[in-house]
Amino acid sequence: MIIDAQNIEKSFGSLKVLKGVNFQVAPQEVVSIMGASGAGKSTLLQILGTLSTPDAGTLTIEGTDVLHLPQKQLSAFRNKRIGFVFQAHHLLPEFTALENVMIPALIGGAGRKEAKEKAAELLKTVGLEERTSHKPAELSGGEQQRVAIARALINQPAILFADEPSGNLDSRTKEDIHKLFFQLRKQLGQTIVIVTHDAGLAEMCDRTCHMKDGLFV
Repeated sequence: MIIDAQNIEKSFGSLKVLKGVNFQVAPQEVVSIMGASGAGKSTLLQILGTLSTPDAGTLTIEGTDVLHLPQKQLSAFRNKRIGFVFQAHHLLPEFTALENVMIPALIGGAGRKEAKEKAAELLKTVGLEERTSHKPAELSGGEQQRVAIARALINQPAILFADEPSGNLDSRTKEDIHKLFFQLRKQLGQTIVIVTHDAGLAEMCDRTCHMKDGLFV
């Protein structure tokens, strides 16, 4: 298993959001997590992506016990092995599409030339080779999300986590983004975990896990 989470618990004050969740993902699997708002989906995704720490439980990613890594090592692990795509694109407005995609590679220690070549290749993969010099304000919502996906993939992560990746898009653009995830699995061997309310996207996935009141049902 590329992800093995056991008995994950998380509370915020007196509110117990996750109540002993078990979750496993195999390499190159595309898994969706569904459930009503407040079921704990995004909280679980933040923990699986090492952005948040559970109150109890164990989490191994690619065989690494990530919950016991020192902060500096954990940040380096996250930068290299985990990619994130959120509903909001979080692109930096003053940078071009190419520069936005390059940033995680530069943070990870890649040289400028290498980062630029990789970023250009990924923008081509997501169908934006003609838009590399455009800034986010000059791109459509779907194009911005493609840039965000390319940025998430620049360091060749083991896992791509996506939280409502098509939530802000119109139906046609949404379908294109959904297909892109499966194209990336085919081309790059990518493992993908997606939190979504979109039944159409969930149906495309290898399996769907439904959350209710902090547990899978």
